[in-house]
Amino acid sequence: MKTFTSHGLWSRILIVLGSIGMLVGAIDPMEGSVVILPGSLIVALGTFFNQSERHLFAYRAWVFILIAIGVGALWGLSAVGGIGGKSGHSMWWGVLILPYLIGWSMGIWGPGSPRWLLVLGIGVGLWYLAILALVLKHSWQRGGTMSALPGIIIAATGLLTIGGCIGRLRRDSRHLVPRA
Repeated sequence: MKTFTSHGLWSRILIVLGSIGMLVGAIDPMEGSVVILPGSLIVALGTFFNQSERHLFAYRAWVFILIAIGVGALWGLSAVGGIGGKSGHSMWWGVLILPYLIGWSMGIWGPGSPRWLLVLGIGVGLWYLAILALVLKHSWQRGGTMSALPGIIIAATGLLTIGGCIGRLRRDSRHLVPRA
């Protein structure tokens, strides 16, 4: 039976709360950035407070930094009128948002992720694939005038997340099987 110190218990609570925030915010990846950013910070802080998980802190700090850079770009681009279409800004400015999507995905399936987070991460990845279908359907209904590129990028993030979660689940299950 594990015993938890005061720091260990608070660390686990912070990591669970931050992880839930990252999942809930991912339902709408753009609007949810206001939940995902602090969620990733809370996960990093929870890892920092746990003395036995020092090796994970650098990883989770980088996840937070990637998310912060991408969310900052997202908010900055939104403040100047967005990208593509009639905004006058090239769609290529959207590349600045990619660290957010990559960091979020890494935060879900990274080292130390509990099984429940990996399973729910697969669910979010499937939702991201469904978003592509919704974008394509909407685009076809409008005669193809809407770009499918954002939907494709979100779907790619979904595939990365699904693959990462399945890979982590497979690796973790190999460690549970006793060797003869």
